[in-house]
Amino acid sequence: MTTIPHVLAEIDRRTDDVVRLTTDLVAFDTTVRGDAAEPARDEADLQEQLADRLRAAGATVDVFTPRPGDLPASPQTPPGLGFDGRPQLIARFPGTGGGRSLLFNGHIDVVSAEPKREWASDPFRAEVRDGRLYGRGTCDMKGGIAAAVVAAEALAALGIELPGDLLINTATDEEWNGAGTLASVGHGVRADAAVVPEPTDLDVVVAQRGILGGTVTVAGRPGHAEYPPGDWRTGGAVNAIEKTMPVLAALQRLRERWAADPSHAHPLLPPPSIVPTTIKGGEWWVTYPASCEVALDVTYLPVQGDSGGWASRVRRDIEQAVREACAGDGWLTANPPRFAWDTELPPAEVPSTHPLVRALTASATALGRTPRLLGEPSWTDAATLTRIGGTPAVCIGPTATRPDGSPTLHTIDEYIEISDLVATAKALALAAVDMTAPATAAP
Repeated sequence: MTTIPHVLAEIDRRTDDVVRLTTDLVAFDTTVRGDAAEPARDEADLQEQLADRLRAAGATVDVFTPRPGDLPASPQTPPGLGFDGRPQLIARFPGTGGGRSLLFNGHIDVVSAEPKREWASDPFRAEVRDGRLYGRGTCDMKGGIAAAVVAAEALAALGIELPGDLLINTATDEEWNGAGTLASVGHGVRADAAVVPEPTDLDVVVAQRGILGGTVTVAGRPGHAEYPPGDWRTGGAVNAIEKTMPVLAALQRLRERWAADPSHAHPLLPPPSIVPTTIKGGEWWVTYPASCEVALDVTYLPVQGDSGGWASRVRRDIEQAVREACAGDGWLTANPPRFAWDTELPPAEVPSTHPLVRALTASATALGRTPRLLGEPSWTDAATLTRIGGTPAVCIGPTATRPDGSPTLHTIDEYIEISDLVATAKALALAAVDMTAPATAAP
């Protein structure tokens, strides 16, 4: 009978393999730019390499390119988004029957490595230094994908017959709208539970905030900046940048009200927030600006979501706060700011008593870790799986923070601790054995 020590020893034996696979995945340029006309890069080649490897381990593999109409209806993805050259992958290790299914999900896209000149080594040629593997995507989250693949391979190599199916889904587009996992859900990906091995320092993330992106545009009226503007009611110039200031003040006051609201006191998540992230205004340095546009990054809690978890109430709160702030300004009353909402990603939460949470906590504990239950201030594909796919999903994965507490993901010299990479593979393998057992055998 194969025991837990056998599983751990098999993955230890594969340490060089999981490092090598991570290195191979980093070498594929899968940078996402955040454009509906996104050109393909190396996504198809990466997925084919994983497909060949998973087939060799005994999985049935489906690599497919979604059509925009295949996605479940939601406000999550922008109109016109296509997937040409960016396929999704679903691999299945079939169970013997009677057990629960478990899904490992990970995104293959990465954020830009610019400015590359500031890296100590080529971000797309992963390099080992002092027990760490450096490169773009090592932490977020090609290392997590490699750990999931090696965990599945180790179980197969040991001849462990899981009662339930074990699935691996590698998806594109997570870094800006989660379209790849959404397309995978539309293609039929679902399981009794799912793990997304995002970087968490081997803690278990059971809750995450939703995200709403958009812009607010304030109108002005152009005129020569070196002449008095005159009265706007008789055609005088209006400075759109200055008229944006009460809008920003209103957003700040609403953010403060949200933070002080007792109903927003979540035990694992920070308060909801509104952050102006870019501002564009004006046409010429000696002309009163005719418009000013501010991009907004809004994060909101599960309790703020509507019946589907989406941000309809959040949008209304923001627009109302701005309207009220503009009520005392004649120009802004006559020319109210215009809102355009785009990216919308729902929040999600899985109960701490869920069998998957217990299984992952037990797995990490067996490795000598002291896992915490945490909330994710941002968003991951676990929310899509939970909210839209009907598959309760949580995150557990490798290195998330530097020794000073700052994040490793999305940074210059992104890295992953090799010991954490191996530990993640072990935790996933142990959780697979636990979770795919029949429900009556759950701890």
